[in-house]
Amino acid sequence: MNFTYFAVSMKLNTSYQQIFSLSFPIMLGSAAQNIIVLSDNVFLYHYNHLDFAAAGLVGVFYLIISSIGYGFSRGGQIIIARRHGEQNFERAGTDFQALIILELALSVLLFFLLRWFSRPFFELFVVNQEILDKCLAYLEPRSWGIFFSYMGVSLIAFYSGIARPKFIMIDTMVLIVVNLILNYVFVFGKFGFAPMGIAGSALASTVAEAVAFIVFVLYMFWDKANRMFGLLSLHRLSGADFYNMFSISIPGVFQSFIGIGSWFLFFSFMENVGSKELEISNLLRTIYLILSIPCWGYSSGINTLVSHFIGNRKRQAVLPMIIKTIKLNLLTTMLLAMPVLMFPEFFLYPLFGSQDMSLILISKPYMPVLFLILMIFSMGGILINGLIGTGYTMKALWIQVVFTFIYMVYCTLTIKVWYQGIGWAWAAEIFYWLGISFVSYQYLKSNKWYIFKF
Repeated sequence: MNFTYFAVSMKLNTSYQQIFSLSFPIMLGSAAQNIIVLSDNVFLYHYNHLDFAAAGLVGVFYLIISSIGYGFSRGGQIIIARRHGEQNFERAGTDFQALIILELALSVLLFFLLRWFSRPFFELFVVNQEILDKCLAYLEPRSWGIFFSYMGVSLIAFYSGIARPKFIMIDTMVLIVVNLILNYVFVFGKFGFAPMGIAGSALASTVAEAVAFIVFVLYMFWDKANRMFGLLSLHRLSGADFYNMFSISIPGVFQSFIGIGSWFLFFSFMENVGSKELEISNLLRTIYLILSIPCWGYSSGINTLVSHFIGNRKRQAVLPMIIKTIKLNLLTTMLLAMPVLMFPEFFLYPLFGSQDMSLILISKPYMPVLFLILMIFSMGGILINGLIGTGYTMKALWIQVVFTFIYMVYCTLTIKVWYQGIGWAWAAEIFYWLGISFVSYQYLKSNKWYIFKF
């Protein structure tokens, strides 16, 4: 089979069908961490409410750690997509190997930081000693998952960048199934295992990531269509390859870090208010993460499409394609979110209400706020990722830095200084994504990004 012909003939276009067909498998793939969070929270809710509350705080912290690797992989995805659009396939393989080496080095560094500095870090923020102990119990086994998580997102970045994301969907299903089974076994202590609670949930997630990574690697060896990228041979890597990967990726790393880092600050503030407020916020966060899965999928898809079309010298198609993606994202998110948020007693009952409906009932008044957040995020998430796809990641970083600062000031005033209730606290997300939406759109509309090259 002529693989070069296959790749060249597979032209991407700006139709709604193309956007959806590329984004849907990535959507499921990007859902992996979100679904892990959901399954962890569901099992812990039925195990112990204090474990559930602690999972809200430490779960956000681990998302920060995951987001660092994800930020690097997103930069790699953009570069690989650009090379693919240029039909420079060997260079795409070189960039992928540079990404793998960077992710591996980063995972080693963060593993040791987690092992040595988790306790002093959490002691700065957590008041309740029981919650502190449970957070540390979670991180003990979860820290091993960094290696598999970072290597896994590198594989996802490669297949997303070359616009062949279908296996991502299969691998995500492997991850989800293994995680669900092991959560049941380790959290509650089934089949001869002792009940482990929050530590068991962390162990289940780590083992599931390891299994999914191994499955993906085996697929890459089997997949003959990627031979033209030379993945099975060592490429000659230069300092310029690593510098290019690092310079494009590092703004995305900081962007993810400060975005989710500000969320950790938000949850630490809520823990200081009270364990019940933390529990409600954790439920809202879980719903938010699941209902935002379409946006993460479309965002990753728009990274690939924008970079591919620029590499193919079709810059004029970028903004119309981003607008189309926003419309698709709004429609998809609305269809998923409206029934869940209007009737949470029905949709959340099997997960969080089979024994006690109180948490769902006291959280219900905040569902309209969550719906508004999701609608604005559906626009802002696509616009900022469209800008990132152009390669102008530093501009996207500065946009997010400014609005993260505003977000943190708002949270400090409405939670720490003058506590205004959970609804006003969560409204910080509305102002955050409104600002990002407006500025990102204005910059994309200006066409200043046309001159950027890498």
